[in-house]
Amino acid sequence: MRSDMALRFHYGRLAPWVRRHDGALTAIAGPDAVHVHAPMPMEADNRLARADFTVARGETVAFVMAWHPSQDAYTGRLDPDAGLAATLDWWTRWASQYRGASRWRDPVVRSLITLKALTYGPTGGIVAAPTTSLPEKIGGVRNWDYRFCWLRDATFTLYSLMTSGFVDEAHAWREWLLRAVAGEPRELQALYGVAGEPMMPEWRVPWLAGYEGSAPVRVGNEARCQRQLDVFGEMMDAFHVGRAMDLDPQPEMWDLQKAFLDFLEGHWNEPDEGLWEVRGPKRHFTHSKVMAWVAMDRAIKDAERFGLAGDLDRWRALRRAIHDDVCRNGWNADRNMFAQYYGATETDAALLMMPLVGFLPCDDPRVRETVAAIERELLEDGLVHRYRNSVEVDGLPSGEGAFLACSFWYADVLEMMGRRDEALGVFEHLLSLRNDVGLLAEEFDPRLGRRLGNFPQAFSHVSLVNTAHNLTSSGGPAHRRGQDD
Repeated sequence: MRSDMALRFHYGRLAPWVRRHDGALTAIAGPDAVHVHAPMPMEADNRLARADFTVARGETVAFVMAWHPSQDAYTGRLDPDAGLAATLDWWTRWASQYRGASRWRDPVVRSLITLKALTYGPTGGIVAAPTTSLPEKIGGVRNWDYRFCWLRDATFTLYSLMTSGFVDEAHAWREWLLRAVAGEPRELQALYGVAGEPMMPEWRVPWLAGYEGSAPVRVGNEARCQRQLDVFGEMMDAFHVGRAMDLDPQPEMWDLQKAFLDFLEGHWNEPDEGLWEVRGPKRHFTHSKVMAWVAMDRAIKDAERFGLAGDLDRWRALRRAIHDDVCRNGWNADRNMFAQYYGATETDAALLMMPLVGFLPCDDPRVRETVAAIERELLEDGLVHRYRNSVEVDGLPSGEGAFLACSFWYADVLEMMGRRDEALGVFEHLLSLRNDVGLLAEEFDPRLGRRLGNFPQAFSHVSLVNTAHNLTSSGGPAHRRGQDD
């Protein structure tokens, strides 16, 4: 056997200084240090470390790599066999907490394990993916850094954890949300760092060619600077779900929610960049207005159910005004469907949220016609695209795969509409798109038959868990979120 190892830091730019120390190799570059232990000699310079060795039948050879800050002393070598045994034991015990659908237990538990692995333990923040710049189109520019925590994943994530029996993780996520969004409502961002950091400036890595030539490679995400009104609805819904599921609400949470409502009252009718974080002009995205309605609706329900003080008459009037505005301006009478934004002639998979959040019931003719439009325009080989890309809308060249979370939403809506066999077919097809260890990417290209986007994607796995529960029980997340009083 031959082992070749080339250590690089700072996105491949820095080759470390390598030396031998106590029988191990030590590689240091700036703030980073790596120790490598092997049971045989390794020849090394600053470019490559190499080992040649023989392994006989029944033998194992362990290479152990450990990172630490370069200014700190190395604390010692890990026993790989003991470490592996302890890891397997911990994860087995953790997964045994699962409570939920038995029909799809294995893919659901695998998805929950993935969410736990994407969680930053000290804070409870769950990153969207552990990768950056894996492309949504091979050779394209839709390459984003997803190593941050998105607020709009909040309610879906709470449901997936709580309905599966992982209360501690749900509580930690809710607490991360509360810490991250504390402050002035006008400063609310769509995404934060794992500790709630608000600053993630986006920059390009020019010395990297990108995955299969998909450039640029990006670090940071400028979507943090966008106005995305839907996140207010997502936060209000998440806090509402937390209360309804007895997640020990913090006393200051209601004051923060009322501040959100005051801000929304003056800004809900302004254009924004929307759910998909387009880099084109701001528009009156229909989904954003729907989620502004959700914010008002959940505040009213919290006040009514839990006896919280608030100006209910004003909130009810505003809830009605937003609802009327969406039904009047979001509806395209010529196309007989709700449109992506006011005045648009195209639809959007985000509009599947209308029945899922309770804005309109599934049997409303406008919902049925909009679902039919999504099926005509965005459904391809059983998978749902987010929207039809155009430079005018999102400011980027067209082309991407089908966004897997949208396909799970589609299955949820089909189930709520009574089209159960179709919903099951969509769900089973989505399960078939997992890789050999059960992981899902952000997107899938039906034509190329390959995964696209950052990987593994938390939102895809959250949606898998929720759809499994929706197809198993009439009290699943979609039913509870859409019909909760």
